[in-house]
Amino acid sequence: MLKIKNVSKTFYKGTINEKKALVDINFELKDGDFVTVIGGNGAGKSTLQNVISGLYAVDSGIIEIDGTNITNLPEYKRAKYIGRVFQDPMIGTASNMQIEENLALADKRGEKRTFKWMLNRDKKIFFKEKVASLGLGLEDRMESKVGLLSGGQRQALTLLMATIKKPDLLLLDEHTAALDPRTAKKVLTLTEEIVGDNNITTIMITHNMKDAIQYGNRLIMMDAGKIIYDVSGDEKKKLTIEMLLKKFETVEDKISDRMILS
Repeated sequence: MLKIKNVSKTFYKGTINEKKALVDINFELKDGDFVTVIGGNGAGKSTLQNVISGLYAVDSGIIEIDGTNITNLPEYKRAKYIGRVFQDPMIGTASNMQIEENLALADKRGEKRTFKWMLNRDKKIFFKEKVASLGLGLEDRMESKVGLLSGGQRQALTLLMATIKKPDLLLLDEHTAALDPRTAKKVLTLTEEIVGDNNITTIMITHNMKDAIQYGNRLIMMDAGKIIYDVSGDEKKKLTIEMLLKKFETVEDKISDRMILS
């Protein structure tokens, strides 16, 4: 579903602030793979997602989604292939619009805009059923402004919006980091259910080593713009936090307090 071939990205090239964010990255994801990505600050995790989504152009290399070369496509043209949820719950929704209006926009992702009603009776019923599946009681508040929702509710809604039209690839950039532990657990459970039920190929960045081990069928560790550890299958199932910490021994100075505490 996803092929990354020899992708590199350097910021501020040729200056004193030059930073090699990605260095000759190569990896592939099969349809339905759920990979967690872990690494210290500046390891290249978010940059990897940003070049896949088109926020940053790559210096070299090729990015393919389901056999389509998207390397030179602008970000808005990649929207038909990619769903994304960010760390900040405020980013993924329009706060001054109603819940059902936000979902109507998400339902048109990747389509040409036309002059016709986005919300009709059938769509309202469809959106209400989808929101009910979140188990948050929001199906009775479909006309409420999203700005009135809590951070956890908004993040759950953003996750639904990102997947309401099954994307080829779902990018989750620490999407529970800004939530309290109880709410984060709820959103992660919803994530696992939505990804599993719809067989969505997913890349989830996290600083939480427990979550990195628990969720998904594959784990990638990054450091200094490179993939330094790639584990899947039975080997990942046997992985423990202690074993993962040992993998960080060669880059011990890159482990953040946030990772250790989580």
